[in-house]
Amino acid sequence: MDFWSSGTGPIFPLFIFVLTSQILFQPLTSAQDGKSGAAADFFKRSSENIQAKHYGEALDNLNAALEADPAFSEVYRRRASVLRQLCRFEESERDYKKFMELKPGVQSVEKELSQLLQARSAFDTAVNLFDSGDFSKASEFVDKIVLVFSPLCLKAKLLKVKLLLAAKDYSGAISETGYMLKEEENNLDALLLRGRAYYYLADHDVAMRHFQKGLRLDPEHTELKKAYFGLKNLLKKTKSAEDNVNKGKLRLAAEDFKGALAIDPNHNAHNVHLYLGLCKVLVTLGRGKDALNTCTEALNIDEELIEALVQRGEAKLLTEEWEGAVEDLKAAAQKSPQDMNVREVLMKAERALKMSKRKDWYKILGISKTASIAEVKRAYKKLALQWHPDKNVDNREEAEAKFREIAAAYEVLGDDDKRVRYDRGEDIEDMGMGMGGGGFNPFGAGGQQFTFHFEGGGFPGGFGGPGGFHFG
Repeated sequence: MDFWSSGTGPIFPLFIFVLTSQILFQPLTSAQDGKSGAAADFFKRSSENIQAKHYGEALDNLNAALEADPAFSEVYRRRASVLRQLCRFEESERDYKKFMELKPGVQSVEKELSQLLQARSAFDTAVNLFDSGDFSKASEFVDKIVLVFSPLCLKAKLLKVKLLLAAKDYSGAISETGYMLKEEENNLDALLLRGRAYYYLADHDVAMRHFQKGLRLDPEHTELKKAYFGLKNLLKKTKSAEDNVNKGKLRLAAEDFKGALAIDPNHNAHNVHLYLGLCKVLVTLGRGKDALNTCTEALNIDEELIEALVQRGEAKLLTEEWEGAVEDLKAAAQKSPQDMNVREVLMKAERALKMSKRKDWYKILGISKTASIAEVKRAYKKLALQWHPDKNVDNREEAEAKFREIAAAYEVLGDDDKRVRYDRGEDIEDMGMGMGGGGFNPFGAGGQQFTFHFEGGGFPGGFGGPGGFHFG
């Protein structure tokens, strides 16, 4: 007959009831030293400690109970459970095994030991995943295994906060460390991590207070010192950059902005403003290419930053990227339709784009925009002689086209009023000028006679008679 049953039915529930009653109601005695009453008192106090979440005191009382009665099996089990939840895995495993020596075959204890082993393995795996940069997978092991079986595990909680910081969930990190500091207000690791969370939210005053509190508790704490002095240096560099901007010392400001950015390349919430400040300085200094790169860095952090779009548009004007400038400034105007400053810069960019698509008379004559009228005439004379169709019989069509361009360029740049209007960006073709228009034509009706009239008579440079210069 099965030990757990009788002829009339199972006796297992009855056995458990009797056994439980014996444990609960039988006086706890030790045949060795008569300290059973003390052991029972310590065991009872540990229950009260656990209920009040005073786990350190609970362990002290459980240790005292075992000193009073080393054969008190339930003390081993309870201490093993507390140690498991605190993820003191090796100590917990020893206590579970000791209990199983005293009371073999208790399935619930075997299950708890299995959970302990799972929690320890999961924690080690999570640490390895964190070190390798697989933060998402590491979080799964911490949340779904370690903190399920060892919910009081401080190491696991700290690792979870580090994972939240790595995932840039700074609010989550603040929340988790808040719970930890309620339990232990002087927890240095929690103060450090909470300070970092506020730091990366650019709430620097609150971050500084956390670092300072930690250093008051331990002035030589390496990580807290590094965080505190790093933040202090960042704020100093940032202020120096802003002060130099206000003083008009733009080159010094640019160096300070670069120095501040080098302190912590990952501090996006603060660096976006450093990049923007540096971009503005570079635009003002006329360093378009550098400004373009810097504003793009700001927009990579915050693509909705209107001021960065405007400044990048200005930078593209400096680098003559007309279409890109218009694109950025249109985007900024759409995001801020009431900002008249943005619209003004947009109109400037659109005008520059339009000008970029018209004939560059200066380039055609091969002169600078500051050339004098005498230089304009000399350039025209030289090119007109070079490209006269009668001197280019083998490529007459190309020469005629070149000659028309040269003559049209001179017609604009050789006239002070037209040149001023051209430089302002006005459309010279509206005056009847330009290729294919109905106005100026250097060739006669038959395409063979070329007559040019200039002030003072004759071809620039003294060629021709007082009535003009003729190529027959």
